[in-house]
Amino acid sequence: MNSCQNRIYGAEFSKEEIEEAVRNNRLLSMEIEFNRSCNFHCVYCYATNNSKHENELSREELCDVIIQAKELGARKIIILGGEPMLYPNIMEMIQFIKKEELDIELFTNGANITLPVAQELLKYNVTVVLKMNTFDEKLQDMLSGKKGAYQQIQAAFRNLKAAGYPSGCPMGISTVICRQNIDELAKMWEWLREQNINPYFEMITPQGKARGSNFLDIEINRIQELFHEIAELDRGKYGYHWNPQPPLVGGECMRHQFSCAVNSEGYVQPCVGVTISVGNIRERKLKDIIRDSEVIQDLKNYKETIKGPCGECVQVNDCYGCRGAAYQMTGDYLASDPLCWKNSGRQKDIVHLPADAAGLVPHKPPMLLVSRLIEVKERSSVSEVEITEDTIFTGENGKLDDASYIEIIAQAIAAQNGFKNMGNRKSKQEGFLLGVKNLEITGHAGIGDKLRVSVYKAAKYGEFGVIKGEVFKGKELIARGEIKVWHNNK
Repeated sequence: MNSCQNRIYGAEFSKEEIEEAVRNNRLLSMEIEFNRSCNFHCVYCYATNNSKHENELSREELCDVIIQAKELGARKIIILGGEPMLYPNIMEMIQFIKKEELDIELFTNGANITLPVAQELLKYNVTVVLKMNTFDEKLQDMLSGKKGAYQQIQAAFRNLKAAGYPSGCPMGISTVICRQNIDELAKMWEWLREQNINPYFEMITPQGKARGSNFLDIEINRIQELFHEIAELDRGKYGYHWNPQPPLVGGECMRHQFSCAVNSEGYVQPCVGVTISVGNIRERKLKDIIRDSEVIQDLKNYKETIKGPCGECVQVNDCYGCRGAAYQMTGDYLASDPLCWKNSGRQKDIVHLPADAAGLVPHKPPMLLVSRLIEVKERSSVSEVEITEDTIFTGENGKLDDASYIEIIAQAIAAQNGFKNMGNRKSKQEGFLLGVKNLEITGHAGIGDKLRVSVYKAAKYGEFGVIKGEVFKGKELIARGEIKVWHNNK
């Protein structure tokens, strides 16, 4: 790939640089939302709403986290939204980032990009990625959820070209692949190549508004055909050689090795698709969040942690599927990508939540108390317990004995740890309960009740950990306590 293409896809970083970033918990880039407000209502948007949040980061907080990213080694800041061109201080922030000698990549729908604005973006060497999904005006307006969207995008395109893009600075076009536009995308790709504009074609991640937009769905074999069609076009006509693999046409998404995302309220996520908050920059330094996050470390160590078919794929060194698609569709950020065509015949091998606890914990009936693992987040999980007549620890009155609650919390911990290794043949886990502290029984449950168990890894000291657990009956907290455990992953 040429240098312009590399700047869009993140391949400007060498393998050695990425490996060093992984070893030392450093960054090479950072994605950041300045604001969540947007003038479009795209039917495929990863966000559930496009209105301004009440508690968005101040200009000073944005500047501070950008400096923190630079101190961690970041060389590029990727500005997302919402629509960043609606952010009141956008040009001031761009000037600040350039003053810090960082590259800038800006994703925009073209809002407010007049010719003078385009010229100013060029002046600061901002790589602009313009969102454009089709040549068809009616279709573009439909996908954007706004009449006039097509004309806005085209006006921005003309202004960027008139300002000197892409000869003076790289420019890209961001396009989502959907049922309505797939037949024209090869032609669009060729059109962009002829203008030296970088195509950024991406599969839709099923999250946010996209969850309710099933009319956009495409058969996976048709998506595969498109990827291979464009790969052949690139090889034969433009001299670009790449392996077709989701979610990006012509590129690979390994961003979790060297990047992270900070949303407009300061929450840090592995990316916009893996919507797990691993910390907030208002509470902790970015370096500490990245270093201590189990989710981020799991993704950096993907060759050992990714489960199922993706972990066994011959392309695992260059691809681990779309982590966003995996998380949004299965509840597990380490699961195989359900949208990859290589996995189309192996869906049964992909782990999903909720998961039956019987396959996660070492206990067998009648000692098995936890029924299902419902949710897994950063260092925490939620499980369910259904109390039946066969449940052990129930007395003659049908109520659970007090001693059962610590066992329930312990099994919820085991379910969380077992799920992390489920479907991963490279990992074998051992663990022991070492002690109980601060156990409080504030209510009672019995036969017929369904309980929710929330556990959180409060502290970790080498192979030792302190887990806090809470047991709820409906909204009522009926038990809580702390458990000290030892565990070892081999």
